[in-house]
Amino acid sequence: MAIAALHDIVKPKQTDMTLQTVANSAEPDMALARHLFDQMRRDNAHLNGDAPGITRDTYGAGEQQAHALMRECAHKLGLEVTTDAALNLYLTLPGRDRTAAVVMTGSHLDSVPRGGNYDGAAGVVAGLAVLAGWIAAGLQPQCDVTVMGIRAEESAWFPVSYIGSKSAFGLLPAETLEILRLDTRRSLRAHLEQCGGRPDDIGVAPPHLIASRIACFLELHIEQGPVLVEAGQQVGVVTGICGSLRYRHAQVSGDYAHSGATPRSHRHDAVVALAEVIARLQQDWASMEAQGHELTLTFGQVFTDAGQADISKVSGLVSFGVDVRSRSIDSLHCMERHLLDAVAAAEQRHGVRFALGERTGSQPAQMDPLLQDQLQAAAQGFDLSQRRLPSGAGHDSALFANQGIPTGMLFVRNGNGSHNPDEAMELDDFAAGTRVLARVMAARAGLTDIV
Repeated sequence: MAIAALHDIVKPKQTDMTLQTVANSAEPDMALARHLFDQMRRDNAHLNGDAPGITRDTYGAGEQQAHALMRECAHKLGLEVTTDAALNLYLTLPGRDRTAAVVMTGSHLDSVPRGGNYDGAAGVVAGLAVLAGWIAAGLQPQCDVTVMGIRAEESAWFPVSYIGSKSAFGLLPAETLEILRLDTRRSLRAHLEQCGGRPDDIGVAPPHLIASRIACFLELHIEQGPVLVEAGQQVGVVTGICGSLRYRHAQVSGDYAHSGATPRSHRHDAVVALAEVIARLQQDWASMEAQGHELTLTFGQVFTDAGQADISKVSGLVSFGVDVRSRSIDSLHCMERHLLDAVAAAEQRHGVRFALGERTGSQPAQMDPLLQDQLQAAAQGFDLSQRRLPSGAGHDSALFANQGIPTGMLFVRNGNGSHNPDEAMELDDFAAGTRVLARVMAARAGLTDIV
């Protein structure tokens, strides 16, 4: 994971221009960014062999390796490097006034199983590229500027949203440490200890991050949907982030019966009951959209018991998961009411029993209006094609925003969606987005007067 070429990449300092001119002309270090992306891909191949895509498992070897790479890069740049009890990574360029509130940027470094190389990681790489450009230009911001490599954003490993950022703010409930990782069936506490974290300090020791000490948080991220690609636009300014309502481990129980010998009137068919619920909720979703609600509804897992189900049996058990997302808490609650009504009707009609299990979710968040304006103005200043749009996916920025911290998020155009091996962000688009990020960071950190 050596960054052998780092010192060759750094540009000579500029001393003959005004501070604002230097700040506006200090290019983010794209050679460094390319190196980091390539090295993460090579590291992942070393860990996972020929398995498709990228797997940087939460509190596992993949996430550890990515954090080690970013830490090594920061040391070579001369940044201050610290971690907290949950092993979130903080890479800081000291400012002139170390008592001033901090400008922060960053994202997560874990991935879903067999995901892509850019989801999350692009935000950390962008922050380091910006700071490397400032260091090369001899710039020192007025306040500290920190790139945060956040742990455990993806809930594909542990069924809780925003474990890393919640821990940083002292918001992770103690009982969460005992939840099991879905593949290893080992606890969050055990994984955290194995990686060198301090689980006993989480929620007990003073939090590492205090909202009043953070001037703003900015997150660059690939777009995870098709909007920018289809519109031919390079970047998007995020207006808000959807919250979620989830039943991850729901079941419907009926009675197993012979497929030929059991007439319809005597069946308690779990498959048919769930299919009726799904069909009814699709109609409810369409009706809610017609009324002005914005939301998504997904049954991402539906499966019978492989040990008992058979083509010649009426199914007595179906497991499923429900994911509802919206920027409106009212919309989330409205769809939940539709779900509960549909379940009750199916139970009565088919003589089955639904057990939805634990309800989990995350809160919606709105991005700071002034930061939206600044990000858009910066994009326009670089003559980039851009638009404003909401985020249907959750991000750590939502957690920051809901602590009252001015938060902004910038999407970079990305082909083929995300959470799959085919993520296709172009480095030219990444460079354009990183320039926008740098311009707003500079304004917020006292290097320029205006965006």
